[in-house]
Amino acid sequence: MTTQPSNETSCPVLDPAENPSRDRDEPANPATGATPLPGPETPSNRAPSAELPFEATHRGPRRLPSMATFAVVSTSLILIFMASGTPVPLYNTYRVTNGITDAGLAITTVTYLTTTALSLLLLGRLSDHIGRRPMAIGAVIAAIAGCLVLTQVETLPVLMTGRVLQGLACGVASAALGSYVIDTAPARPTWLAAVLTSVGPSTAIPVGALISGILAEHGPAPRTLVYLLLAAALTVCGVLLVVCAETMPRTPGAMASLRPRVHIPAGQARLVLAAGAGLVATWSLAGFYQAFAPALTADRLGTDNAIAIAAVFSSVVVLGPVGGSLTGRLRATTALRIGLIGFVIATAVILATLHARVIVPFLIVSVLASLCQGTVNTGGMRAVLDHATPIDRAGLLSTLYLISYGGAALPGLIAGSVTSVFDIDQIATGYGILVLTASLVAILALRRPPTPGMHPRQRD
Repeated sequence: MTTQPSNETSCPVLDPAENPSRDRDEPANPATGATPLPGPETPSNRAPSAELPFEATHRGPRRLPSMATFAVVSTSLILIFMASGTPVPLYNTYRVTNGITDAGLAITTVTYLTTTALSLLLLGRLSDHIGRRPMAIGAVIAAIAGCLVLTQVETLPVLMTGRVLQGLACGVASAALGSYVIDTAPARPTWLAAVLTSVGPSTAIPVGALISGILAEHGPAPRTLVYLLLAAALTVCGVLLVVCAETMPRTPGAMASLRPRVHIPAGQARLVLAAGAGLVATWSLAGFYQAFAPALTADRLGTDNAIAIAAVFSSVVVLGPVGGSLTGRLRATTALRIGLIGFVIATAVILATLHARVIVPFLIVSVLASLCQGTVNTGGMRAVLDHATPIDRAGLLSTLYLISYGGAALPGLIAGSVTSVFDIDQIATGYGILVLTASLVAILALRRPPTPGMHPRQRD
């Protein structure tokens, strides 16, 4: 892990004559509401604003206005992650109808997560150099291709190919579209961009699974309809992205940005550790629900209904955006602490209900845990991104999402390898220990003294 200065690469200086708003007082960061650091304005510390013209020179084709661009970008991000959740309720169908084994399904999940992680490492900072829009369009195209491939699943290689394409789309979208959302977010509410980039993807995945389960049980063409609908919606987004405004000018260094690197700007290590540990806590438990939702549903509810499986899977993240928005006015680190304490308590109650084999309280507490999950993820994201310059955003988001996927994938791999030795209650207890440990690490990181030279707004 390397620590990089926050002004590693600078954007081209715009001609004041072409950008009359250049001389105004600097507005607040629309992603977090933070006031920029004092000192002379430079291209690397100038925060984007809805008041500043996108594509400042206005040369070339007309572009969508700022709010329309924000809406298209946000919708594209959510739809890509919704698409990645749609195969989960159909796994049992592929297993029964096509003979794809549980081991094959596990390999598929690992392949998807690995592809996502690799695309974050290799492509996460590329949008800082070639622009947000080309990378966003590329992510949408990969997601469309993944949906179309999954309509043809008859064998394991086809399923794996579709999931690889979806993993590529999610990795690129996490960094490029996530940064695009922050670049174009309105100044109010200040928490909106943080909610969309932190809990939007983790909520969209189970929502996509729930829609897929409903269509699989009650819709025509249960194996293909959901993929075709999402491919059509993503196609519309792709077309609209072509006419969206670019927020990151082209700069040198595109090839160098492809070198794998975990990007942490100077002075941010403590906050990245706190936010990352919080993400490990929340994403690991969500990974448990994703991996064991079919077993929980069959064992506790006595059904293999696709809707029931998707409901169990969704319960622990469904209210994440609500939790993030409810605590949006709190200081970011305060929200992170409150969310972590609540999440640990909720996890303990979840384990108690599992051991007691009472499914209704289990689902109720899982939904309450999703509120805390949203608070943790949004608070951590706001804390890290409060003073991130535009050139740092994609790299920081890549780092945070890489931690998130690692927090879900690695415990899942370990849990999958010991299912023949431990029952589901014992595995859940192991996840509970991980949640407690990661939460303690995050809280302790927040108690450490601020890094010398850190701006007062970054201190708690």
